[in-house]
Amino acid sequence: MPEFAASTVRMRVPEDAMSLPVREARVDLNAWAAEAAARRVGQDDDEPRLRHALAAELREAAADSRERGPITALSYVPEPRLGELARIELSALVADDTYPAMTVDLLQRYLAAPTPVSYRPPEAELRTLPAGPAVRVRHAYVQDADRDGLGTVLETCAYGIRADETWGLVLLTSWRALAHTDTLCELTDELAATVRVTP
Repeated sequence: MPEFAASTVRMRVPEDAMSLPVREARVDLNAWAAEAAARRVGQDDDEPRLRHALAAELREAAADSRERGPITALSYVPEPRLGELARIELSALVADDTYPAMTVDLLQRYLAAPTPVSYRPPEAELRTLPAGPAVRVRHAYVQDADRDGLGTVLETCAYGIRADETWGLVLLTSWRALAHTDTLCELTDELAATVRVTP
């Protein structure tokens, strides 16, 4: 059993975020998404298309996040008519035989490694958080590029947090609404400062 299994990880949930059922395998995503959309939009009879569209987006978000198996995942929806503005995921990384010690340098190499679809070089800076030493990494990727290399830009702001020598946490916020980059980076900074690990 990984060391972190005995620890409790807490993080503040933003007011306009909805928890995605990523660890509850028995939850029917269609039923959950319909209920979550109705709670977020309301039950007014003049909003059925909005509820349906948001439910479809939330179901896809939950299914997508489930594939990565985070500790928790949130869909940030400050304006339901615009759908999901950002996805927020908190995941654990555990040291293994290849990397027997968790370090901030290891987290930086993991988060700041350029990829073939990197839109620009990652930007990394060291931080100190209540949960431990950390690295903050901004990155942007081109998704679904065509033959000419044109595609959708996905931006991310991530924190790699060293909880102790055996494991760490990755807080990742991702979005496509580039006009909201500064606001979403600030939100990620605020959330990172609320992460707490207790034995």
